[in-house]
Amino acid sequence: MTVTVRFAPSPTGFLHIGGARTALFNWLYARHHGGRFLLRIEDTDRARSTQAAIDAILDGLSWLGLDWDDAPLYQSARADRHRAVAENLLAEGKAYRCYCTKEELAEMRAAARAEGRPMRYDGRWRDRDPAEAPPGIAPVIRFKAPLGGETVIEDAVQGTVRVADDQLDDLILLRDDATPTYMLSVVVDDHDMGITHVIRGDDHLTNAFRQTAIFRALGWEAPAFAHIPLIHGPDGAKLSKRHGALGVEAYREMGILAPAMRNYLLRLGWGHGDDEIISTEQAIDWFDLDGVGKSPARFDMAKLINLNAHYLREADDGALAEAVLERLSAAGIAVVEGGAERLRRGMNGLKQRARTLEELTENATFYALEDRIEPTDKAAKLLTPEARGLLDRLRARLEAAPDWTEASLEEIVRAAAEAEEVKMGKIAQPLRAALTGSNVSPGIFEVMAVLGRESCLARIGGAAE
Repeated sequence: MTVTVRFAPSPTGFLHIGGARTALFNWLYARHHGGRFLLRIEDTDRARSTQAAIDAILDGLSWLGLDWDDAPLYQSARADRHRAVAENLLAEGKAYRCYCTKEELAEMRAAARAEGRPMRYDGRWRDRDPAEAPPGIAPVIRFKAPLGGETVIEDAVQGTVRVADDQLDDLILLRDDATPTYMLSVVVDDHDMGITHVIRGDDHLTNAFRQTAIFRALGWEAPAFAHIPLIHGPDGAKLSKRHGALGVEAYREMGILAPAMRNYLLRLGWGHGDDEIISTEQAIDWFDLDGVGKSPARFDMAKLINLNAHYLREADDGALAEAVLERLSAAGIAVVEGGAERLRRGMNGLKQRARTLEELTENATFYALEDRIEPTDKAAKLLTPEARGLLDRLRARLEAAPDWTEASLEEIVRAAAEAEEVKMGKIAQPLRAALTGSNVSPGIFEVMAVLGRESCLARIGGAAE
């Protein structure tokens, strides 16, 4: 048996962080077992499905590196197949036409509320002669749910779960306009796509019982189920907008790297001993469903940021420089000639002090700018009249520097501090403000070496003035 799994988002919004984790778990399970990871866009809700949402989902999965096998399947394109299956169930006596009016359904809901129980259709048309149908009512087609027993599922995460069949009402397969419902479409598509394992959030566990009943009525083997706990916020409540960003595109915008996001999502509900930093190759090698816990995982932004800082430090300098350049361009910041090369040369020092691409870009901007830069408020306070005098005299020493290396620059600046009879910081901090426009930066001699002689002298001269 070839393992075949699917990620099946509804394109009514962004790629939720919970959906991204579900996609990751499916992708890893397929890759671990040498199987197939398929993508199904469940766009049967035509009123709410949008092309923008579809694009966001595809872009989010691509950014995360979760490549799918075969072209995406669009559920809406298969409505004829879904209808045909419902008609077959009807012909076999496993489904029936229901002619309930809106008023009757409203009465059932009201009665359920009054009795403090969930709304369940009472089956009044299950065995009734369609000849008794009132005029002008377009019927729905309902599934004949099993009676008198129980449905048992051996879930790969939840264990043995069961429900009494009398808790499952006769769900609608086709609406009164003949459009298929979600529950029918999912079963037909899972069967036709050859899905062997359904890995999804445990909020779908109730659906699994209903879908299993449909599979059995059709004489099809149901896939194995694995229902993973949902992600909660730091307060233990279900993750929601009040906990912060929900869509993966928001984390991408704030400068989270895709490998860090994958690593973090992997550890939300799955573990491998005490391992925290897990490469994609290790994840594929280690991942299986027995490592998924039964308790909800808690999303911790601080942990994600710290993990991202690790991945930033390990990232290729050239790739980071390109990412910074893209962000500068998007912000409308012009990069001076030679600025891109300075970014690449200075990236190793910059990335040690950043936690996100956003921070990295902010810290790196001084390498990309013209030599006239505006200091921050904190940096401006360092440029006192006394400090400007020190910088002016230091500039003269630097102009005579025989070479422009970190070692020789440090020697010149230290000699200047001794000659001025001041501590090193009295020169280094104003020098940092002059060269970077900030009070924090990579090592000042590294900065000087990367900026080069001409820019350094120009910036020091400008600050001294």
